[in-house]
This record gives sequence, structure tokens and C-alpha cells, in this order.
Amino acid sequence: MSRRSVPLNGLRAFEAAARHLSFAEGADKLYVTPAAISQQIRSLEDFLGHTLFIRGIALSPADKACLPHLQSAFDQIDYAVSSACTVGESRPLTIRASPCVATK
Repeated sequence: MSRRSVPLNGLRAFEAAARHLSFAEGADKLYVTPAAISQQIRSLEDFLGHTLFIRGIALSPADKACLPHLQSAFDQIDYAVSSACTVGESRPLTIRASPCVATK
């Protein structure tokens, strides 16, 4: 599997629904509709070749084992993005120029 082919939105939908054991609560956390969660999970199931939820919202044993790894991966992504956003915020940039230079 290449990185580009993995449906990341489907993984995010799966993680949210599995964490809350509810498509509706997972959808609320991601600010989407339960139908969107269902569609993303269906897409992920097609990609993986197996059903992720048993009888609606229960997780299979293999998927229960996968969930902590997904949660950790998303935590690392969140940390990486927040770290990148805070780089360079320690000091403001100050530029000084004489009035003659500043007008040009």
C-alpha cells in the first residue's frame, strides 16, 4: 500500500466512530453528518477488504487492536502540525528605518 492510496478521511472517521462507539457522536466530533461517517467507513472497508464494525457499532477484535495505533498516529499528526504552527512565534519582528528610507 502506498501512502497516497490510504483513505485518511476514512481512517479519521473510523477512529472517531470507534472511540465513541457511535457514528453520530463521531460525526459530531468531526463536524460532519453521520451519513458522511458511514460513507467514509464504507470506503475504508472497501479499501481494507473487510467489515470494520460488527452489528452496527461493535468493533471486531482486530479493529480493537488497531484503534490505539490509529489514535497514537493522529495524536502525532496533531502534535507535528501544532509544533509547525508555533515555530517562530517567540519574538516579534521589529524593523527600524529613518523617515527618509521608510517613505521609499
